[in-house]
Amino acid sequence: MSAVSTASATRAPAASPGLPWLIIIAGSLIAVLTFGPRSAMGFFQLPMLADTGWDRTTFGLAMAFQNLAWGVSQPFFGAIADKYGSWRVLAFSGLVYAGGLIIMAFADAPIWLHIGGGVMVGLGVGSGSFGILLSAFARNVTPQQRSMAFGICTAAGSAGMFLFAPLSQGLISAFGWSDSLLYMSALMLLVPLFAIPLRGNSSSGSQKEVQYKQSIAEALKEALGHKSYLLLVTGFFVCGYQVAFITAHFPAYIGDIGIDARYAVIALALIGFFNIIGSLAAGFIGQRYSKPYFLAWIYIARSIVVSAFLLLPQSPASVIIFAAVMGLLWLSTVPPTNGLVAIMFGTRHLGLLGGVVFLSHQIGSFLGVWMGGYLYDHFGSYDPVWWLGVALGIFAAIVHWPIEEKAVARPAMA
Repeated sequence: MSAVSTASATRAPAASPGLPWLIIIAGSLIAVLTFGPRSAMGFFQLPMLADTGWDRTTFGLAMAFQNLAWGVSQPFFGAIADKYGSWRVLAFSGLVYAGGLIIMAFADAPIWLHIGGGVMVGLGVGSGSFGILLSAFARNVTPQQRSMAFGICTAAGSAGMFLFAPLSQGLISAFGWSDSLLYMSALMLLVPLFAIPLRGNSSSGSQKEVQYKQSIAEALKEALGHKSYLLLVTGFFVCGYQVAFITAHFPAYIGDIGIDARYAVIALALIGFFNIIGSLAAGFIGQRYSKPYFLAWIYIARSIVVSAFLLLPQSPASVIIFAAVMGLLWLSTVPPTNGLVAIMFGTRHLGLLGGVVFLSHQIGSFLGVWMGGYLYDHFGSYDPVWWLGVALGIFAAIVHWPIEEKAVARPAMA
């Protein structure tokens, strides 16, 4: 046998590695816990306000602070996780989240609601959400597996919404809103335990040898000068506005239109259940088709669904249909969005750069939640907030369409 043929035989293609299931399962359990309580906050609005006498603007402002604290903290927590390791950040998440829920449970003035349920819970979500989890996943899976791994983690966040909608309502009915928050705070203490398999920083994992060496300042300068990244940041603002408004105000909206409150529980549970399907499908689709075009179609579909829900006769059946279809579109933006950041810039600073994208998302969330309460108190209706969300969905589709799905040009690595 010739030397050439011997070398060819030696270079037989290696089998594709399997997914690191311990890391994925642990990260997914954390996603269930960090997204569960915050997605159920809308159920606490009416019983809390009935006991305290506060108005919806007060509650809406607390939830707006929560989303803003999540967004502002996300790039910082991402950078800390990239440098010092994910476990430290996730352990902090469980502790500050639990503390925030406890303060919210005993809030006797709006300031404590804003600090506990707002800022502290927001910091807990920011240090334990997708920006941290997906960067840990990305370091340990191949680029070909990345979209599906992201879809699994996003689906777990959806499962948290599905589980905590009936759980929170059941706890409130049995024990009252204050004790229910204490029970959920105890669950958050599991996060540091589940985070142990995710320890390691951006220099760890199976993909560390392909990372491009940059400082934080260099990574930010490169990203903020990249047109497609800026378009992605701009478009993700709309996702935050749409989903945060529905999460915080949909239970109250259901009551306003004369539909039994139990359908709000059913609706948010259905959004969470169908979100699991939508997130897994998004991971599958994003692995095979254009991520920017896929994102554009998601935002167009959201605008169509909301318009149909508002214009057609509203009934328990229409609420259920709306929840199921919106659930398919709910967090399906997350796998392709984070996948695009990883494609553009690699995984070395994915926690930081993904965090900047989520900051835009949370600015949108702040406005969606706060405007929901403010405009309702001003006009006596949620309709202006709904229709603004429809218009923003069309804007997001336009913004995502020209995004280029390719790596940023860099000097060749040795």
